[in-house]
Amino acid sequence: MPFRQAGAIRYFSFDAFDERILHAVFTRHGGVSRAPWASLNMGATVGDEPANVAENRRRAFGSVGREPESSFDAWLVHGADVICAEEPRSPHSVPAKADAVLTDNPKVTLFLRFADCVPILLHDVRRNVVGIVHAGWLGTVRGAARAAIARMVERYRSDPADIIAAIGPSIGPDHYQIGADVVSQVRDAFGSVAETLLTTRAGYTHFDLWAGNRHQLESMGVRQVENAGLCTVCSMDDWYSHRGEHGKTGRFGALIAPAG
Repeated sequence: MPFRQAGAIRYFSFDAFDERILHAVFTRHGGVSRAPWASLNMGATVGDEPANVAENRRRAFGSVGREPESSFDAWLVHGADVICAEEPRSPHSVPAKADAVLTDNPKVTLFLRFADCVPILLHDVRRNVVGIVHAGWLGTVRGAARAAIARMVERYRSDPADIIAAIGPSIGPDHYQIGADVVSQVRDAFGSVAETLLTTRAGYTHFDLWAGNRHQLESMGVRQVENAGLCTVCSMDDWYSHRGEHGKTGRFGALIAPAG
């Protein structure tokens, strides 16, 4: 089943991944944070108490049998830079700026945070390499998913045909209304494909981030892409939504680690 329960912690997992690949996209349930971050907020820069965030991360990692000290995360900047993690990040160090992280070390747990932006989890089944991409509209038009696949090929000698990709809970096309400036950048980034990603309803243009990232992954040679099809705005009981909650909300976490 896609949703799993570990005590008070509820998380989503993908059918496409082998059971040996530890991964989870955590809902907002089971934490200690109060409104407007209630309750499993894992974002440290949204106004929540640092002690609450630390406890929430401890609970989430523990629910899937990982130590928080195994974590490697990044300072998200809505770009297309990719980091390869050789070991966990020291809790006393400043995270590097990037929107995609990769590793082949089973002792490393890749971990990023989301609230409408698209989580993309990756697994090279032959090389035992995993990754997470954070792709909002800027990351999408800048090609964060494409950059992650290219780096897997360059660094780990991955064959894109061996990579399984999974698109996690994020804002769906029905709710992602954009302005003329973003429309222009989508058209510049996707060319003739852009018109399949943009729809107009009642005079407003909507951008399908799921389809845009699927297109980038498939254009790089990825053959298997699973889309959770879960809209964060539609299901704010389960997910934080920056747009749906007018910016006053938390961040849900997603993690993945290679098979040990």
